[in-house]
Amino acid sequence: MSFFKKYKDVLLILASTILYFVFAYFLERTEFNKLIFLWFSLFGCFYFLIKSKTINYSTLVGITILFRLIFLFAIPNLSQDFYRFIWDGRMIFEGINPYLSLPETYIQQGLKPIAEANLLYDGMGELNGSHYTNYPPINQLCFLIAALFASKSIFGSVIILRLIIILADIGILYFGKKILERLNLPIKNIFWYVLNPFIIIEMTGNLHFEPVMLFFLIWSFYKLHQQKWIYAAVLIACSISVKLIPLLFLPLFFQWFVKHSQDRNEEKQVSTLARIIKLLSFYVIIILTTLLLFLPFLSSEFLANYSKSIGLWFRNFEFNASFYYIFREIGYYFRGYNEIAIIGKITPVLTILFLLYITFFKKNKNINQLITAMLFCLCFYYFTATTVHPWYVATPLILCVFTKYKFPIVWSLVIILSYQAYANFPWKENLWFVFLEYLVVFSFLIYEVLKHKKLKKI
Repeated sequence: MSFFKKYKDVLLILASTILYFVFAYFLERTEFNKLIFLWFSLFGCFYFLIKSKTINYSTLVGITILFRLIFLFAIPNLSQDFYRFIWDGRMIFEGINPYLSLPETYIQQGLKPIAEANLLYDGMGELNGSHYTNYPPINQLCFLIAALFASKSIFGSVIILRLIIILADIGILYFGKKILERLNLPIKNIFWYVLNPFIIIEMTGNLHFEPVMLFFLIWSFYKLHQQKWIYAAVLIACSISVKLIPLLFLPLFFQWFVKHSQDRNEEKQVSTLARIIKLLSFYVIIILTTLLLFLPFLSSEFLANYSKSIGLWFRNFEFNASFYYIFREIGYYFRGYNEIAIIGKITPVLTILFLLYITFFKKNKNINQLITAMLFCLCFYYFTATTVHPWYVATPLILCVFTKYKFPIVWSLVIILSYQAYANFPWKENLWFVFLEYLVVFSFLIYEVLKHKKLKKI
């Protein structure tokens, strides 16, 4: 027992290293029992590393990078999206606009516009290959960088894409720590994100680009807290140009600019009209910067294809949903068929109404309140969405680091239950696993809300 106590941190790091190595190189997505064992074991090690009082900040940074480097030479085993990333990057490298064509069109016509075209198409699958790409321009820039360094090697492209994601996470660590310091919060909180097995596996391991989006978003929060709102606007536009999800947050900046509660000597005499003008200027910079980044790809055909691709997520796809599945069952009961086309149009409206309520009727004047508002608006959207892929949880997870709520950490643990669908061939969701996932998440969310309400009254 004394040996374990003395070398507890070393043993936890060693165990995590072995588990990550097995996960990266000796796991198939269909091996659900093995997946669950590795996942929960890694989370156990992660929790005790975070809670350790003997491990210092520098060591945590070191193992944060070490665990990511374990995946450096591994081909993603839980997602096939990276094949489409490589396809898009190589299309741009060849001077072809990836937004204007479908991979399946080339394959069906026997054309090979890029190296390893057939391998990439087979890897991404017919579903992905039959839809127009929906990845914004800075995301496409990352894909292009992979093509520049490895235009004829899928393995080489994977390494380049992974290095970009690792660098983005290091950037999140850097600016996240600075924000925590400015908010007088424990700097160790940032490790709930960067050391989280969910982030290491889903982002570094499976090459999802949420970290690049979040890097720009967290950097923008830092600039906003420094009152450098022009820089913040440009960075938010960059974040949107990786993934569109930060668009959801734009209305929430209203109170920050118009009703900011923080004392700022230079703005004490500034009128409400001037504050509104500054807010509108903030929005204009975001919109213009975003349009500028999209400019190389803009055309009427691009707009049609892109909007069609985005619309598919609301009207056609369903995976790991929560309230939507309840709405769907009600639709089956009364109408006898799947109402996704109707429900997929209603849920975004509900999200907008909730967003407006939070914007105008809840306090979000300082950075803590603003990020908390973002957290709950985004989670409301995900709770009513038709599709919630595991990597979506990365954004609520990083937001919660700067708030008093920790339910996204619990969600990052139980989100793995959604992968049970891939244990079946063809894949099929077991709704009992989905129910268990959201039961745990909602239970912890309700507990936290009630706890903080009680503390507020004391």
